[in-house]
Amino acid sequence: MKDEPEEAELILHDALRLAYQSDNRKAITYTYDLMANLAFIRGQLENAEKLFKATMSYLLGGGMQQEDNAIIEISLKLASIYAAQNRQEFALAGYEFCISTLEEKIERQKELAEDILSVEEKASTHLLLGMCLDTYARYLLFSKQPSQAQRMYEKALQISEEMLGERHPQTIVLMSDLATTLDAQGRFDEACVYVQRASDLARQIEHPELHMLLSNLAAILMHRGRAPRKPDCPGLREGGPCR
Repeated sequence: MKDEPEEAELILHDALRLAYQSDNRKAITYTYDLMANLAFIRGQLENAEKLFKATMSYLLGGGMQQEDNAIIEISLKLASIYAAQNRQEFALAGYEFCISTLEEKIERQKELAEDILSVEEKASTHLLLGMCLDTYARYLLFSKQPSQAQRMYEKALQISEEMLGERHPQTIVLMSDLATTLDAQGRFDEACVYVQRASDLARQIEHPELHMLLSNLAAILMHRGRAPRKPDCPGLREGGPCR
């Protein structure tokens, strides 16, 4: 008996065949995108890369601009594929393209009136930039570049706080992730402040990943407890809460 992802793949192949038969460009693009995401989820990275590139080709061929959010989303997934394959040059170029393109786009959109570009569309672009910064930061942290990752997380956290609010689950996770980058640099007191705040907020909203946030808090407290204490940190006891 076929498992569900395999069955989904067969159905999508049938859908793609029908889309080609009817010469429905929109349906072809949509089906390629679904197939690419399915392959990506299943860890079939080479296949996912080909399918994402096919999707992008159809979108660009249909007149979509390179700075469109849909193109950036695909570019981000391609960068993540390259990162997973240890193709560092391609991964870095991909992440930097996504971030720089969105930053320039946001700068140009600042002065546009709501009748030209809605608040929702502007917010969507900001949130996509936050996602790109978050993904790039995780890659940098994995690549043992915590100071660069810290800068990306700081930007992502600022966007999340402005767009979603401090108590949003994603904002709380970003606080904890930023704490991890500070912890990796030996900046335990700063890390402790962020992770304690993240844990407090997570308890208040009953965050679904509370257990992971508390584990990160415990790890950072342990690291801080083992570190030599600076004389200019009044009120902070070794291993004690970050208050």
